[in-house]
Formats: sequence, structure tokens, C-alpha cells
Amino acid sequence: MEIFKQVRLIDFVKYSNYGLWLSVALLAVAVFLFIKPGFTAGIDFAGGSSAQLRYEGKAPIEQVRALLEPVFKGVQVSEFDSSQELLVKIPNNAELEGRNLAPMLESTLAPSGSFEIRKLDSVGAKVGAELKEKGIVSLLLAFIAMMVYVSFRYEWRFALAGILALIHDVIITAASVVIFDIDVNLEVVAALLTLIGYSINDTIIIFDRIREKMLNDKTNDIALVINEAISHTLSRTLLTSLTVFFVVLTLYVFGGSIIVGFSLPMLVGVIVGTYSSMFLAPKLAILLGFDIEKYHNKELEKQKRAKERARIRQQYEGGRV
Repeated sequence: MEIFKQVRLIDFVKYSNYGLWLSVALLAVAVFLFIKPGFTAGIDFAGGSSAQLRYEGKAPIEQVRALLEPVFKGVQVSEFDSSQELLVKIPNNAELEGRNLAPMLESTLAPSGSFEIRKLDSVGAKVGAELKEKGIVSLLLAFIAMMVYVSFRYEWRFALAGILALIHDVIITAASVVIFDIDVNLEVVAALLTLIGYSINDTIIIFDRIREKMLNDKTNDIALVINEAISHTLSRTLLTSLTVFFVVLTLYVFGGSIIVGFSLPMLVGVIVGTYSSMFLAPKLAILLGFDIEKYHNKELEKQKRAKERARIRQQYEGGRV
């Protein structure tokens, strides 16, 4: 299936000059956000408890906060999805660890009106630290796996460009977590892991077409090769990206706050990943000093060696060696 019936050659290399400066600006903003205000650890990593409450009428948020504060120090109360629902976050407390908080919440909030506890999660400090460590390790292992994969698949400059573009995507997506004030939990880690796979796959499709063009066209104009390769894969890239985008958008719109830690970073990641595959990764390969003429000469040498090996094998099989 094709969006464009006629392929129009677009000068992606020219436009990637602007994209490069845009990426530098976004990365600078991202680093600033990591420093201040920084990430907010969720219950999964920081430990503590969270409860989702639903009232029959409008939730009395100020009254609930006033009732809980004397019992649970540092408690946070916020509206959740609708005016009838509240999200209560209780920081980790050694005295509360292991206790059933449902009866405590019911008795403490009894004066605030009729409500039900729709969800109650508790994570101990030790378990939270373990989950945080495993989340970081899983991200590092995913990066290492992608680095090994692209290193064997492509010339080292293209491999390095793909990894740098992948790091760029993850950093900017992680910054969106800070911007939208999303607690960092296992859902966010799942979104970043999914993005790593999606983004590198998008880049590989374009790199494969670039390599195919370099081998078949024999031109020494790397900019022309890149422009033709991306232009010919544009329909596929847009169809894939739009499909994923609308699926994740559906999760974000109808899934509500329950899965916002996954759906919102993925929305940002799909956009950033598609942009970097077309405007950043190929440009980085050029900036890293990729020489298409040397690449052609190297490929010719490989072909000569392959033909020589085939000739010797044929002679051996024919009994002439």
C-alpha cells in the first residue's frame, strides 16, 4: 500500500540541517529539565501506597486532604480522571509497611461522605529500590542489544549514527515525562523499552534502503542516495508511524490516567522516532565522515574476493586443484 502513487524526490539532507539544530535545542532543554525540576519517582520506585477513591457525588478534595494529613504525613491528594474520583498517594512509612490500609482509609475518611476504594497499591521501600534497579538495568541491556545488532549489520558510521539517534529519542521522550508531570514507574520504563525497539526498527528500514541504493546506483553523491532512499520509503514510514500513533492515541484518550505513564511517552516517542529516522540518523552518518567512494571500493574488493573464492571452490570440486 502506498500513500504517494508517484515518488517525489525530497531533499531530506538539506532539511536535516535545520533538524540537527532543532535536536540540539531539544536535547539542551531535556538536560535542563532532568536537573530541574527532575523526575518524580512513582510508587513503584519510591515505595509507599496509592489509593483510587470514587465518591457518589463530587469528591471533597480539601476535606479529604485535611482528614488524611494528621494520620498519613506527607500525603498527596489530587483529582483523578473526573470530579468524583481522587488519587491518594501516601509516602513510604516504616510504621505503615505491611499493614492493611483499606480499613484505615475508610475509618479516617468516613466524615467526608460515601465512597469506595477502587484500587489500592502498596510497595515497600526495599521492593521499590529493586524495581528501580531492574528498570535501569533493562534499559541499559536494551541499548547494548541494539548497539551489538546495528554494529554487525552496518558500516560503523551508520551504526553509530543509529545509536546516537536512538539515545536522542529516549532522552527527549524522557523529558516529556518531566514536562507532563508523570510519575516515573514501570509503565514509563515499558514505554521507553517499546520506543527503543520501534525507533531502531524505523531507522533500520531507512538504512537498509540507503545501503541498497549505494550498492545498486554506484553514484558517489551520498546526499542523492539518502534523499532517494528516504523518499522511496516515505509511504511505508508514514503508514507505520500513523498506525502506531493512532493506536497509542486511542489508549491515551480512552485509557485515562491509569495508563498515561505508557501512552503519553509513547505518543511523543513515535513522533520523535519518526523524525529522527528521516532527518537525524542519516545526517549524523554524513557528519561522522562516511565516504561513499571508499565504501564502493571496499564493496568491489569484497566482490572480487568472493569471486576468487568461488573460482577456487569450483576448481577444487572439479578435481583441478
